[in-house]
Amino acid sequence: MGVPFLKISLLLMGVSGIVAQIVLLRELLVSFFGNELTLGIILGNWLVLEAIGSFYLGKSVEKTGKKIEIYVLLQLFFSLAFPAMIYLSRIFKNFLPATPGEGLGLVPIFFFSFLILLPVSIPHGALFTYGCKLYSRHLREDASTIGKVYILETIGSIIGGLLLTLLLIQHLHSFEIALAISLMNALIAAFLLWPGYPPPSTSLCKGLFILGIACAIFFAVSLFTPIAQKIDSSSVRSQWKNLEVIHHENSIYGNITVTKREEQFTFFTDGTPSITAPVPDIASLEDLVHFSMLSHEKPESVLILSGGAGGMIHEILKYPVKQVDYVELDPLLLKLVQKFSTPLTQSELSDNRVHIHYKDGRFFIHKTREKYDVIFIGLPAPQELQTNRLFSLEFFSLAKAKMKPGGIIVLTLPGSLTYISPELRDLNGCILDTVKSVFGYVKIIPGDVNLYLASDSAKLERVTAKEIMERHEERKIQTNLFTKAYTEYRLDEGRLKWFFKSMGDRKVRLNSDFHPLGVFYNLSYWNALFSPHLSGIFKWFEGFNFPLGSGLVAIFTISLTAIMIKIPRLSRSCVPYAIFTSGLTGMIFDLAIIFTFQTLYGYLYYQIGLLITIFMVGIALSSLYITRRLDRIKKDASLFLKTEMGIIIFALLLPFVFSIPAQHLDKTGVYVLLYAIFLAMSFLSGVFIGLQFPLANKIYLRLPGQRENFARTSGLLYGADLLGGFVGGIFGGFFLLPVLGLKESCFLMAMIKGSSFFLFLFFIKRQK
Repeated sequence: MGVPFLKISLLLMGVSGIVAQIVLLRELLVSFFGNELTLGIILGNWLVLEAIGSFYLGKSVEKTGKKIEIYVLLQLFFSLAFPAMIYLSRIFKNFLPATPGEGLGLVPIFFFSFLILLPVSIPHGALFTYGCKLYSRHLREDASTIGKVYILETIGSIIGGLLLTLLLIQHLHSFEIALAISLMNALIAAFLLWPGYPPPSTSLCKGLFILGIACAIFFAVSLFTPIAQKIDSSSVRSQWKNLEVIHHENSIYGNITVTKREEQFTFFTDGTPSITAPVPDIASLEDLVHFSMLSHEKPESVLILSGGAGGMIHEILKYPVKQVDYVELDPLLLKLVQKFSTPLTQSELSDNRVHIHYKDGRFFIHKTREKYDVIFIGLPAPQELQTNRLFSLEFFSLAKAKMKPGGIIVLTLPGSLTYISPELRDLNGCILDTVKSVFGYVKIIPGDVNLYLASDSAKLERVTAKEIMERHEERKIQTNLFTKAYTEYRLDEGRLKWFFKSMGDRKVRLNSDFHPLGVFYNLSYWNALFSPHLSGIFKWFEGFNFPLGSGLVAIFTISLTAIMIKIPRLSRSCVPYAIFTSGLTGMIFDLAIIFTFQTLYGYLYYQIGLLITIFMVGIALSSLYITRRLDRIKKDASLFLKTEMGIIIFALLLPFVFSIPAQHLDKTGVYVLLYAIFLAMSFLSGVFIGLQFPLANKIYLRLPGQRENFARTSGLLYGADLLGGFVGGIFGGFFLLPVLGLKESCFLMAMIKGSSFFLFLFFIKRQK
């Protein structure tokens, strides 16, 4: 086994891990109801399984004499499992009583994503521990070796993330990406066993070498012949059973699938239907468009933020409007709508009054100089942190400044004509309170979908069913459902009174950029639909606050200290606990920086990728710096405590760093300065994580009996880091940040790191 081949293999481990994680995440999102909760569960399962592989499977390296053979076997197993699990992620719903576009509950999402990710992530996690042991053969069994493997994997992750984002996703489908990664893994596995390198060419080595070559040939043939395309097409047909799939493509924003039934096209975005043509849901569209347009005296300029194609624009163009600005994030969606055009969509998108903008909606409305009579928010609810930016206090204030006198902003939320559940009440109430805090007048039309119209003009509330019908007749609007009886039915005062009575007495809760409660309430509502037995968990988290979180951290710290006093050998657990909390806080910092960036600048995809890359560069450079100096560092425990204190200070300062200049973002100098601050903070959050891992390995290996457990130490601490990331990923995106907000979430992270600081200090005192 040559050292250059092993280094390449460790780099490839990082490339493979990040690519497999993102590709499988995207594939599972199509099968699941793709929101923040689903993302957190899938990512959490990946990290937990990696941790299990790193520690439980990886620690077997100390007991076996066939280290390189097992390493190669793990690499080949990963190579075969990756494309196979893509196939399984597409077809597993065929074994369930579910239809395309139908969401699943939390338990099925957790269970199936766990099973699908298991064959890929467990061997990948074990590769790190085995890689550390193999690399130590050429150096020595100490913390610097673990640090160097950690650096190589991190650099590989950076390369893989950039390669996937900037190149692979845009030009290859999922199977082609997986086969390319598997081909590289099979080739490097074979080279690791190339005859003539130590260890001696045993029969097992020869067999694995032949297997590696055979796998490489299989992957190459599949990749460079029509086989990959046939597998992709076959799996897509199985995934969309009973539907004729005519197109399936990934963009950098997600997956889009086009199905056809007779002359009807349906465009699915990440598994959920987004556009239907040429016969859309007429009732919903007419309600949305005509109640809104007829509530305005003379609508001439209209802004649509997503969801305009497939009927909405068609209905709006029935009015004598002069300008319709249509903002859609993903260019691929409208490209496919135009490719599979119908008379409806063709007339919509070719009208010279319609101007299409491929931008983030929040970013567009911030930058545009136009002002509008009617603004439509074409998203159904704040499903995740990204879409929440169109339902926040700050957005409504921004939109208000872009509205003409008498202008109306329109949005919809889930509703019910029979029973408003507590979750539905909280979601509608939170957004209603937020809208009311910005606009003087809010009109609600209850239904299975609640329609909200908001304006600063009192004319909105004075518009009656009679006046709407008069305007309908004056403007000679052709509709299918709008009749005098239907309008009076929808605007019935009794229905409105029932709605407000069902909303009950609520505490006013506002949805804001830095306290996105709307996301939490929407996830709670979604959970109540598919996993009502877990509603108690969401109810508990709704009451979660900073004092309660701080109290729980304090109780845990005091209890663990008392246990360690009685059982001194348990004090060594403070080291993996510190790494666990660093993984947790690192994930929260990453989420906080990314979602704050999205809020202030818009979802600029490549910039988000740049933030993640800068974070990982911070990890790699700081790990490299500290690893090269490990032998010369005499007071490693003292330095570790300083990094702990650095993370605490970082957590306390992070929310204030963004909030101060954000108030003056319209100024070019501030805009550029804040952008630089985002990059700097992302880099610093990575630096702290990268500094700690090599130091923790050195400290832990110095403990009695640990020198002989080199691989166990690397697997334990690597697993603790991943487990912390898992907890941060699961709870950060849809519990901590939405419920506590940015500031209190960061303060709680400071408390948690304060806990690990205190326990680590206690551990040092016990060692003296």
